[in-house]
Amino acid sequence: MEVKIGVQHAPREIVLESGQTADEVEAIVADALSGKSQLLSLVDEHGRKILVPADRLAYIELGEPAPRKVGFGAL
Repeated sequence: MEVKIGVQHAPREIVLESGQTADEVEAIVADALSGKSQLLSLVDEHGRKILVPADRLAYIELGEPAPRKVGFGAL
């Protein structure tokens, strides 16, 4: 699923494809915003970890699950 993260005082948003479900991402974001965690920590589909300070979050946009890619394009 596509996740877009807006960060305060940053000109661009962070965009990542996550293998987590929308409910899992929503629970992680809720924990960060409630103060249970000082960092928003998500893992993308390539195993990279994205960390954002919870007090700098502007918005989170959860997109549709990524469709399966078919064809001969670059990987």
